[in-house]
Amino acid sequence: MNRPRPLSRVAAFATAVLCLSASLAAAEPKHGIAMYGEPALPPDFVAFPYANPDAPTGGRIVTGEVGSFDSLNPYIRKGSVPWQLRFLTAESLMARNWDEPFSLYGLLAESVETDPDRTWVEFTLRPEAAFSDGSPVTVEDVIWSYETLGTIGHPRYLGAWEKIESIEAVGERTVRLTFNTVDRELPLIMGLRPILKKAQWDDTDFTNSGLNDIPILTGPYVIDRFEAGRYVSLKRNPDYWGKDLPVTAGHARLDEIRMEFYADGTAQFEAFKAGELNSNREFNAAKWDEQYNFPAVQNGDVVKSIVPHGRPSGITGFVMNTRNPEFGDWRVRDALIHAFNFEFINQTQTGGENPRITSYFSNSLLAMDHGPAEGLVRELLEPYADDLLPGTLEGYSLPVSDGSVRNRANISKALDLFREAGWTVKDGVLSDEAGNPFEFEILLETGAAEPQTFIDIYVESLKRIGIFPTINPVDTAQYNERTQVYDFDMTFYRVALSLSPGNEQYYYWGPEGLTEPGTKNWMGMDSPPAVAMIDTILNARSNEEFVAATKALDRILTAGRYVIPIYQYNTSRLAHVKELHFPEHIPIYGDWLDWQPLVWWWEE
Repeated sequence: MNRPRPLSRVAAFATAVLCLSASLAAAEPKHGIAMYGEPALPPDFVAFPYANPDAPTGGRIVTGEVGSFDSLNPYIRKGSVPWQLRFLTAESLMARNWDEPFSLYGLLAESVETDPDRTWVEFTLRPEAAFSDGSPVTVEDVIWSYETLGTIGHPRYLGAWEKIESIEAVGERTVRLTFNTVDRELPLIMGLRPILKKAQWDDTDFTNSGLNDIPILTGPYVIDRFEAGRYVSLKRNPDYWGKDLPVTAGHARLDEIRMEFYADGTAQFEAFKAGELNSNREFNAAKWDEQYNFPAVQNGDVVKSIVPHGRPSGITGFVMNTRNPEFGDWRVRDALIHAFNFEFINQTQTGGENPRITSYFSNSLLAMDHGPAEGLVRELLEPYADDLLPGTLEGYSLPVSDGSVRNRANISKALDLFREAGWTVKDGVLSDEAGNPFEFEILLETGAAEPQTFIDIYVESLKRIGIFPTINPVDTAQYNERTQVYDFDMTFYRVALSLSPGNEQYYYWGPEGLTEPGTKNWMGMDSPPAVAMIDTILNARSNEEFVAATKALDRILTAGRYVIPIYQYNTSRLAHVKELHFPEHIPIYGDWLDWQPLVWWWEE
């Protein structure tokens, strides 16, 4: 049985992020780059600490997903794509070490070079870097990939591209990017862009590619077989160009990674019990304790592994779209949060075992403190005091119920907040002064059992205050289409966050998302203070300033009351056949082991 060593979050974080006293060195080619200070691993490192270079090759992992897919190109706006493809089939110039908050090491590039102020960056390609069809990766491919993704690619790539002044070849294997703004994260962000083969798209519309135009990439796995909406099978490329690099040592040991798709979570779990899947992540603690006792577990053929991590909780819950005028009032959002009886729902669903998300960066050293803002955090926020919602400076915490089904105190508070916002109960219906009822739609994805269960209990609570929302389950394609353009009132929402927040925060919370489709700003927030904190995060010259700005941003987001949070997953519960193994050393991003099984191996 896999028995991971305990994770020292504080030690791991402090070792890699708090090294900010070192002076900035002059520009020179290096094997790696860190957001702050120097990378933890020396130029002659042999493998990442959580990889096993001696692991055997062979075997397969078969996982299940709820939902469907109609595209195999994760780099464009159109279509629903298996999310794993971005991480298993493509590569970038640099590779991330998941045991450091944010450090990169050469992958397609053999070196990285930047000036002390990081106004430009140069990457020099490895001469052996090649696509899966054997053709070499060229500077032309790199430039085309950056320009294409930055202009017509998926929205996740657009924001950083606007900060590029120029991109050019400065040698046969070297590309240089010059920036038009001060942003110390940009050399790292650009080092993580996927590299595509330019020649593949010479006569093809990149923006309309889907199932028929599978990108030719450089990663260790290639798409072998698939059936739209049913399964995707990836096979290990025996001619993978990078198998002897230190950044890939111990990676891609499985011959096959297969993803099966199911209509709902029940069907997925039954498939796992029947042996159709050989690995399954369980999010429900009560189910883990009560239902993972089937014969294969009892006789040892299936192993239950617990993997901790030190990554921030991120936000998971039900987001309220403030583009809907009724949700534009923070008191209405606060009332709806009070009406959500988390303690009762958590007891019902997980036996009360899963802790609640208390802020966007909870479960980490970047999380806001729940009392009044103090020190540098207050100094950063005070210039924007007039634009901050109540609780941002004074302190804000989610309401806690007594755990009973009636939730009397919080329901009473919810009614008070609605009354302040101009809504009162008339003839059993919450209405405004003109008699218009408070109505909204809850958009859900068909087959998503967990959100549906939460909503069923929540709706019963809402009925007690005269609110009767419409629940609208739609198929995956329609759900993706509607959320892309923010066509919903309330829906299930999840954003993962890291120990090194940066440019992606604009994509999550920036004002462009008010009208620009495809961002994660589903709540429609338009907050100059939040943008100012992101700017400070990106340009912090000390760890104190970086942490304070992140804590301040966390306050703005949490006190914004945009999302009704549910529980967090600060451990991964993984059930898998005994032949599947992962290393004992668990990185600080421990859940990376689950969603990216590159360091798993098969051993009889």
